[in-house]
Amino acid sequence: MAYMNMESAELTQLAETGDLAWQHYANCLGVDPELFFPERGVSTREARAVCQGCVVKDECLDFAIRNSEKFGIWGGKSERERRRVRRQRTLARTAVEA
Repeated sequence: MAYMNMESAELTQLAETGDLAWQHYANCLGVDPELFFPERGVSTREARAVCQGCVVKDECLDFAIRNSEKFGIWGGKSERERRRVRRQRTLARTAVEA
């Protein structure tokens, strides 16, 4: 099955099982990694533009959150933005469990 045609649920399942095959379909493949790990105060606009239309952006973000990535742009989000997403997910899980 072509990866581009995989359903979102299938992509999520791959990411959750630790299968890193999704990385082979990332827009950033072959892009200089320094773009995604800029020095403090340097714009992240170009990195975010690479992530914008990426078909595995959500899997990338999930990977970074699960692995507590502290630096860089992952899934189009900075560490501060990823912390916010992590808190929102935790609150949503807590609400469902209550």
